[in-house]
Amino acid sequence: MDDIYRQYILEHYREPHNHGTLDQPDIHAADTNPLCGDRVAIDLKVQDGRVSEVRFNGRGCAISQASASMLTDRIEGATMDELKALTPRDVLEMLGVEIGPARQRCALLSLRVLHQGIGGPYTGRMDDDLEDDGDGASAARGLAERDRTGL
Repeated sequence: MDDIYRQYILEHYREPHNHGTLDQPDIHAADTNPLCGDRVAIDLKVQDGRVSEVRFNGRGCAISQASASMLTDRIEGATMDELKALTPRDVLEMLGVEIGPARQRCALLSLRVLHQGIGGPYTGRMDDDLEDDGDGASAARGLAERDRTGL
């Protein structure tokens, strides 16, 4: 089953949905993952309290860019309250594969950017069970995982 999801991630990476920028967005936010340099920017147009258009732009690994593509698919048409209710677990479930702690930061970059733009609650801190162990080992494991899987 992981192979199917891995292929799905690579498809979103190679042919990202909603990629680009919006002229005069109502909301714009951008950020970088300091561990690996991945970057994501998100533009939103909001009409009647709902996301009427969304675009993202960025560079980085397949996980960060595919996650942004998947997130933009999910949020088009959503209300601001629905956006604020999105959690790290929602994004990780969209990806459909188990991801190590360091790679979770890549996967959750687009959610962090979205929440920065809308004043949402997610700031990049993960639940305790998703949190890095603080010794730098998970970052090294994440880089090894990137090299091994190509994602």
